Amino acid sequence: QVHLVESGGGLVQAGGSLRLSCVASGVIARINSMGWYRQAPGKQRELVALITSGGTTNYADSVKGRFTISRDNAENTAYLQMNSLKPEDTAVYYCKLRSWGDYWGQGTQVTVST
Repeated sequence: QVHLVESGGGLVQAGGSLRLSCVASGVIARINSMGWYRQAPGKQRELVALITSGGTTNYADSVKGRFTISRDNAENTAYLQMNSLKPEDTAVYYCKLRSWGDYWGQGTQVTVST
């Protein structure tokens, strides 16, 4: 069983920064990718950023140049550095690990005030 725990969310003013962390634990035979998704009230969950086992990254257009995803393979941890935050970044942010299956964390709330 794989368990993901996100942390680092909170309330920040527009223009501020936050760093999210996602720690994976359990029996992890292989990590194909780790990603961050977000879901705002009344909206569908969307991909924010993804990083593959080889280090290739992919970002949503809305966060390019502001967010950076990274991984610590030895610690099975993924990070999302979020800079220049905007009110429209407000959402619950979820971590997903893709191995032989997909595993999700419980989410962490990010609120950006004007």
